[in-house]
Parts: sequence; C-alpha cells; structure tokens
Amino acid sequence: MTLPPLREVVAKHGLDARKALGQNFIFDLNLTSKIARAGGPYDGVSVLEVGPGPGGLTRGLVDAGATRIVAVERDARCLAALAEISEAFPGRLAAIEGDALEFDPIAAISGPIKIVANLPYNVATPLLIRWLHAIHDHPGRIVGMTLMFQKEVAARIVALPSTPAYGRLSVISQWLTEARVQFDIPPGAFVPAPKVNSTVVGFWPRPKPAGEAELPVLERVVATAFNQRRKMLRSALRPLGDAVALLAKADIDPTRRAETLSIGEFCALARAVSAAT
Repeated sequence: MTLPPLREVVAKHGLDARKALGQNFIFDLNLTSKIARAGGPYDGVSVLEVGPGPGGLTRGLVDAGATRIVAVERDARCLAALAEISEAFPGRLAAIEGDALEFDPIAAISGPIKIVANLPYNVATPLLIRWLHAIHDHPGRIVGMTLMFQKEVAARIVALPSTPAYGRLSVISQWLTEARVQFDIPPGAFVPAPKVNSTVVGFWPRPKPAGEAELPVLERVVATAFNQRRKMLRSALRPLGDAVALLAKADIDPTRRAETLSIGEFCALARAVSAAT
C-alpha cells in the first residue's frame, strides 16, 4: 500500500509542530530512511520509537525491515496519522499515547529491543540516562540505540578525556556502551527549523561495563567531580569524605582535575568510595 506524502498527512490531521512538545518534523523520507538504516538490522528485535510525530521515521523503520515497532507519542493528534501506517502494514506498528519518561520498555516489550528515535531536545538527556540504566540493570534486553540529539549534547556523549566536552554524560554513556557519531543533520532538514544542528549517535551496549563499579556510586562520584570541574580533585571531591585518602586509594594524583580522568580511573575512585562506606 502506498502512503500519501507526509506533508499531506500533516495538513490532513492539522499537525502543526508544537514548541512546547519539542516537535521538529522531518519530511525528507530519504533522510528518515537513512536514520532507520543506521539502526538496523532489525531481525528478531522489537523497535521502540519515541516521538514519532506524523510517522516519517516510522515509515523508514518499516522500509528497513522492522516488523515489530512500538511508537510512544505524547501528542494525541498524531495517533490518527500513525494509525494509517498501522493499517497499511498490519501487525507491524503499535502506537501508544503516553509520556516516554514514564514508559518502561523492559516491562512493556518482550525480547530484545532496539531504540531508534528523533528525540525531543527537551527530554533527550533524561531519556538517555533512563535507557542507560535499563541497559545496566537488564543485560541483553536493549541491544542497540540510534538516537538524534542536539549536536552539542552528542559531542558530550562521545567526548574523550582532557577535552572540553568531556563530562558526566561521556563517562556514563561510554562506561556502558560504545557510542559513536553516525552523521549530522542540518537545521533545514526540519520543520520548523531549529536554531541548532543535530547529530545521530549510535550506542552498542558493552558485554560488561568498562570497569568495575556500582552504578549509583559511579554516578555520584562523577557528578561530584564535574560539579566543580575547574578545581583540583582534592577540593572537588570533599563532599564524598576524605578526598585525599580516597584519591590515594584509587592511585590518582589529588592535583588533577575531573576532565583528565579516564573511565577506568573514575571506576577506581568509585570502588574506593564504596569501600569507605
């Protein structure tokens, strides 16, 4: 079955993009297909899509071979447009009205999951953290993620130590996954056009985290260290206790700064904190 052009679907259902919902639609089906292909292959997995809007990326996922798609959409206006895709491809798409921040993919979807989404900028980071926790807590369930972020956020995710963008998001993302930039998308590809560039990032969960540590402790250590990133660690880590002793146990020079630490060194510091409590 041939679906009508997206612009016709948007006009038919009155789907003007709403800033309050972080909506920026992509009408170029070649581009949505490129994003979908970057997340494949889809054999034997269910796909979670967040914020499908009128269904441009959803169509790309269908074309890329996804046979089980769960699309979570907060905007009830979009459900009728998504229903047209569901009717055209029976059994392949389940559209759910809801808030992705409250949707638990592990509980709602059986078997391995890939997440592919053009994330609303205003909830992109909280969603990523939520899914990283799911990767940690439920090994083997989320087997890949292909997500679009504001370019600045993407740069933080993949940043390496001793670079300006390196921080909390870099450490936790790379501790649990291999995260790589796939490609950039200019503002002109969206309607309405945002004021920033976007970047698609691929995430491949590691067989085991890149260093031994307890996730809650590692998050607290990393957050504390980067909260005062310009200070030496002996000062920045005082909220954790005897910072000098903790750093000595982790074999880290107390005069270093957070942005210079590798993921392995953050893990050593987290183990020192765990041992001291």
